[in-house]
Parts: sequence; structure tokens; C-alpha cells
Amino acid sequence: MVKKKRAKPAKTAKPVWRYLLGATLLLAVALGALLWAAQSALVKPLALEQEGLRFQVNKGEGLSQTLHRLEQRGVVRWPRLVLAYAYWGDQTAIHSGEYLLPSGSNAMDLVSRLYRGDVTRHRLTLLEGWTFRQALNQVRAGSNIVRTDAANTPESAARALGFDSDSPEGWIFPDTYIYRSGTSDIELLRQAHQRMQQVLAEEWQQRGDHLPYGSPYEALIMASLVEKETGQASERSAIAGVFVRRLHKGMRLQTDPTVIYGLGDSFDGNLTRAHLRQATPYNTYVIKGLPPTPIALPGRDAIHAALHPDDGDSLYFVGKGDGSHHFSATLAEHNRAVREFQLRRRADYRSSPTANGEK
Repeated sequence: MVKKKRAKPAKTAKPVWRYLLGATLLLAVALGALLWAAQSALVKPLALEQEGLRFQVNKGEGLSQTLHRLEQRGVVRWPRLVLAYAYWGDQTAIHSGEYLLPSGSNAMDLVSRLYRGDVTRHRLTLLEGWTFRQALNQVRAGSNIVRTDAANTPESAARALGFDSDSPEGWIFPDTYIYRSGTSDIELLRQAHQRMQQVLAEEWQQRGDHLPYGSPYEALIMASLVEKETGQASERSAIAGVFVRRLHKGMRLQTDPTVIYGLGDSFDGNLTRAHLRQATPYNTYVIKGLPPTPIALPGRDAIHAALHPDDGDSLYFVGKGDGSHHFSATLAEHNRAVREFQLRRRADYRSSPTANGEK
């Protein structure tokens, strides 16, 4: 008798949910590992030198381009990851300029700085009493200033700034300016010009009475004379008072700085009697009234003094040799002062209030 083989019981299939759970756990582990790796890459310090990294973001350059350049320099290892992080945080808009990334910074620090526009700032100082040409040379020599053909000469700068004449003398405000790397020379000059317009307008609105000026520009011319005649704050209004009284009386101003300015490059530092008789549009020993333009950059104090001259009767002044001046009401008194302070000059004679001759 042949025995029949007993059939093996069929295997019971595992529930589908177990496979799904396992796959989900594996996916979660993989995703967690990926996120951990990404987080580690973002917080890990970038490959920077001990002094940090200085780099430039050009105008019109986007974050992707900047990260690609930094990758080529060996600074950023995962530029697409950094870009994704920036998109996730809505920080893709960046600012142009020069950046300094300190040593120890990571990719998140980089994105944050670019988004905030934490660019390196530069300082440039224009001094009271400088001519426009001196100020222009200072601007064009500024650190990370972009030099343009528009500011190649005072005349071209005047046209670029929108002046009706070729003389921008006196029309930029002497001050310290903070600017970004990549700022052009004409941009900074325009900022200084707008500042001068603002200061002059403010001071003109608060001007004193009975002034001999037909316009704010004439006050600016007077302020430049005051600026060049004295660096002592206590004397500015007194100097302005002398000049204003002379204008009211129809007297010539007879101020040496206008003669020197009119001589231009031919002046060798030695002012002679022949120079005082030499006719130029600026020689106030020859012409009546104000010179045609300012002769220097006046500061706010000089502008204020020109618009608030001291009352009094003095019509003359002469340098005493210590940076201050002696004021006289009569020609006889003035001549005595000239003999005392000019013809018998002290050994340490100086016309400005500081030992190095700077105002």
C-alpha cells in the first residue's frame, strides 16, 4: 500500500505594514544621516587663513556665482548645499562690496553676512581749506575707490556733477566720509556736493541781518576767504566782520589768500609786493568786491561766521605770528601793528595756530 505524502502547510505571508514600517525606518535613518551630514557641513568652519578671508562681490553678481568663485578658491566645499540652505532661509539676496570673513566662520555665517551686506567700510577725510583739486586727488587716491574718466580733472568733475560753469571750487563739503569698496570717485564727490548744498541751505535760512550777499553762493565765497584767513574758531566771526564792513564801505578786501589762489601753480610760496599788484580775477588788492568763485572748501563754522559776522569797527587785521591776528579800526593803528608783527617777525613766526602749519 502506497502512503500518500502529507502536504506541507502553506506559509503565512507577512503583513504589508511590516514592510512599510521597515522601509520608513530605513528612510528615516538615511534622511537623518543626510541631515546630520548637511548640518555638519554647514556648521564646520570654512577653510580660511588665520587672518580670515577678504573677497569682493561685484555689482550684479548673485549668490550662486559668489559661491562658485569661493569653491574655486577652496573656501566653500559644498556650494549647492550652501545655496539650498540660503533658499530655505530666504537669504539669497546679497549685496555687492568687499567682505572680510573672520577665521572660524562657517557657511551659515557666510550666507548671513552676504544677506545683511556686512561689507568692509572705508574712511576718507577732506580737509577745510583745501582746494577742489586737492580734494579730488584725495578722493581718487582713496582705498578701493573706482577712478572714472568723469572725475579725471576738476573741469570734467564739474560737468559730471551738473555745474553750469567749469569751476566746482568750494562746492564740496569737507568732512570724513564712510563708503563701501567699489564706490566711484564721482559718487563720493556727489555725496560731498549734496552735503555742502544741505549745510549752506541750513545756514542761509538762519543768516543774520544786513549782509552784503545777493545769494547763498556769495556767502560761500566769503566763507572760503574766512576759512583761508584763520584756523582759530574764536576769530572766524571777527574776520568775517572785517570783510563785511569793507564790502559795505566799498573798500577792497585785500586778502592775501585770494592773491595766492589767483597765481595758481606759478606761486612758489613767497608772496611779494609785485604779486599784490598783479592783476588776476581773484586779486582782491586789485578787484573790488568778492572774487568770482570760492578759493577753498569752507567748513560749517566758516559758513556760519560769514553769515553771522561780528559787530565792531575794525577794518584791518594782521597776523601776530602765533596763529592769531591783531585787529585795527584805523589805518594808522594797522600800520603800527604791521611794523610790530610783520616787519619785526619773531623767529618762530607762523600764520596758522598749530606748529605744523595745519589748520
